[in-house]
Amino acid sequence: MKNNNPKGIILILLGMFIFSIQDSMMKYIYSSVSLYEVYLIRTLVSFTAIFLYLKITNKPIIFYTHYPLLTLSRVILFFFGFSSFYISLTIMPLATATTLFFCSPFLITIFAKFILKEQIGPRRWSAVTVGFLGVYVVLNPDFSNFNYLSLTPILCAFCYALSMIIIKITSDKDNVYAQMFQFYIGATIISVVFYFFIGDGQYNNIDNPAAQFIFRKWFNNLEFAMPYMIILGFTAALAFLILFTAYRIASPAVISPFEYSILIWASLSGWFFFDEIPNTRTFVGMFLIVCGGIYIFIRENIKNQPIVTEKPLR
Repeated sequence: MKNNNPKGIILILLGMFIFSIQDSMMKYIYSSVSLYEVYLIRTLVSFTAIFLYLKITNKPIIFYTHYPLLTLSRVILFFFGFSSFYISLTIMPLATATTLFFCSPFLITIFAKFILKEQIGPRRWSAVTVGFLGVYVVLNPDFSNFNYLSLTPILCAFCYALSMIIIKITSDKDNVYAQMFQFYIGATIISVVFYFFIGDGQYNNIDNPAAQFIFRKWFNNLEFAMPYMIILGFTAALAFLILFTAYRIASPAVISPFEYSILIWASLSGWFFFDEIPNTRTFVGMFLIVCGGIYIFIRENIKNQPIVTEKPLR
């Protein structure tokens, strides 16, 4: 019974805080590591942590999927989606990147309409419009000199939204732990493949922080970076377990809006660690995005039509 909403809210707040710490650490070390080097180490640590947790708690460990093609698509979307988010941290403030990522509920709503054939009424379409207006306000695009890397958090949200639609389909047979293991295995394979193609740093010849983050030579600064990468792996596993527990014990319709607390944590982390203070446009856009997202949660609850709200994975 999903009746422990107060505890669920506390767990969501804690999980979002941990995710903000993870993003802050990624932003802190990006100038000293390669993106997919971090991905590999973090994934291996998270895989080990979740595996040990399941062994200790005597829960079944399942790797098999009933939906191989959908699972492969989800893994690729999730992998490159969050690659885009981490790349965005090299060129924009933490709070801005996090705010833009939260256009994902609007994209999930759109995909639910056209892929899952869900009925979306005019009120939710209005909320989607308000949300994308917030995105426009945050981006404040100057089309004569627009940095297209500013769209990387939105690309992340796009990939994340599609992967959540796939999870909506696959969750009837694949449990959440199996879906996480499938992602860990896929992310490890993709990262190892990248190592053989770009791990020697031969393509690191572009004077751009995002490009350097992608193409920097692997394992070149392990003494500094390894402790952070290990912590990133543990925090990813811990945040996942906390969020999964929250969605298991509480009503998704009640606790989902509290995921927006990460915007507070991201703003505070950006200010405290990186001296980043969001400007007025960012706060206005953040307000519009949050209002649009929360209204979608409310309408889904009223219609008993959970699409955006049931998402225990980040």
